[in-house]
Amino acid sequence: MSCPHQQWDRRRALAAATGLVAGSLLPVVGAGRGAAAPGLTPGSGLAAAAQYTNPVIWQDFADIDVIRVGATYYASASTMHYSPGAPVLRSYDLVNWEIAGHSVPSLDFGTKYDLNGGRGYVRGIWASSLAHRPSNGTFYWLGQIDFARTYIYTATAVEGPWNRLTTISTPYYDAGLLVDSDDTLYVAYGNTTISVAQLSPDGRTQVRAQQVFTTPSSVGTLEGARFYKINGQYYIFLTRPANGQYILKSSSGPFGPYTMRQVLLDLRGPIPGGGVPHQGGLVQTQSGAWYYLAFVDAYPGGRVPALAPITWTSDGWPVVQLVNGAWGQSYPSPIVPAPPRQVTPMIGVDTFDGTVLKPKWEWNHNPDNTRWSVNNGLTLRTATVTNDLYWARNTLTHRIQGPTSTATVDLDFSAMRDGDRAGLALLRDSSAWIGVKRDGGVTRVVMVNRLTMDGNWNTTGTGTEVASATVTGSRVRLRAAADIRPGAARPGTFSFSTDGTNFVRLGPSFSMGNDWRFFMGYRFALFNHATQALGGAVRVQRFELSTP
Repeated sequence: MSCPHQQWDRRRALAAATGLVAGSLLPVVGAGRGAAAPGLTPGSGLAAAAQYTNPVIWQDFADIDVIRVGATYYASASTMHYSPGAPVLRSYDLVNWEIAGHSVPSLDFGTKYDLNGGRGYVRGIWASSLAHRPSNGTFYWLGQIDFARTYIYTATAVEGPWNRLTTISTPYYDAGLLVDSDDTLYVAYGNTTISVAQLSPDGRTQVRAQQVFTTPSSVGTLEGARFYKINGQYYIFLTRPANGQYILKSSSGPFGPYTMRQVLLDLRGPIPGGGVPHQGGLVQTQSGAWYYLAFVDAYPGGRVPALAPITWTSDGWPVVQLVNGAWGQSYPSPIVPAPPRQVTPMIGVDTFDGTVLKPKWEWNHNPDNTRWSVNNGLTLRTATVTNDLYWARNTLTHRIQGPTSTATVDLDFSAMRDGDRAGLALLRDSSAWIGVKRDGGVTRVVMVNRLTMDGNWNTTGTGTEVASATVTGSRVRLRAAADIRPGAARPGTFSFSTDGTNFVRLGPSFSMGNDWRFFMGYRFALFNHATQALGGAVRVQRFELSTP
């Protein structure tokens, strides 16, 4: 997981490159998106050889760690300042994924993650590790926070509950957790200087730590460790941000010595305008086939997962299978048993049924849990008095689906108070929104842009109202359309409807930037904050994420 203060420059790698890597070519395969899923009846045996298309998830899931437990695949990702953190994705075929839960229930790492006296933008959950320990049937999440210490959370099911097992004083930067065949826990970590730590049998303390590798100056930076034991050999899988992948191998045990080999460098990726697939991890299917689940820099949408098959050389090194010298836009689907059920789609309608949020939702920083509720609808009571959305608590976010998608929200604003602001935003370090303002007893629907941050993530612009219309009654339907194809700044547009059917465009297009330095991509965001006094509320009856 790259961090802002490091000295390397990723921008040169965000353009699609054309270099060649070690790898053998596969026959060219078709690129039809309709062939992404095996499409077999659950429980009907092995899936037929269909094809899948990259990216396998066109949403922002970066710094991936991927594992298989039995017939189920799990992946974890970075979430920075969003809460809950470290989502756990689940799949039965490595192609179709759902969000099952979060390993870090709350960013309980200081008041700045509560938007209380400080802000945690571009901090929080960076590259971390997910592992499963068969001896006790437990999942482990491990990650360092703020370069200060490492936290380990555990659960017996990825849905939770997840609980903090321990805090370790050593910050294991960009760590990979290995459960060895003898049940010993090891951690590979570091930036350029790579180390391995052994944990106590209960996983609560460090027993030993040792530097095992120093990256040659000719390579530059290596980080993003993933730790494996394969056929008796120890491997540390490392990324060269943001255009390469390398692997270390030891035949002498987890503490080395290690030798290094390049896996890929400047490899042309599967997304037009996107970057080089890198970081992520390796996973083996039940039939013995290997795959590499990486991410592609694809701003303004973020970093999105792409999947490629792996083969191994006779002397034990992984090779990415290429299509015409590039990471394929399409490959034959993994041969796996048919899924026991269909995964929950990442797009569609949420009516906030029940009394808890679905795991696809994450708050901008920790919420004030006394000021929101779900009960067959989402109620957002004002939690902050501010004119700055970046300081407003209880802003609820949803990833944008690429390459283009639309979010539509049914908003009941009858309980708003004077000075309140509520609506639907395209949220990042430069933001815009459509929503409702109530001032002097008058309610208007408005489009606001020029919400901006500087490179230290301090607010430099709180927004300018550029269009408005008077609304009556108590409800309005708000819509934001986002184009997140990478390679350039892309437009976001806003519209509203008072009859639920006919939408009226409001305001100019908003330009969503494609700079990488905020790391997280743009998100749709639901918000309600006060500028005068607390006490107001809005109710979201329905949220729909749709694609053309």
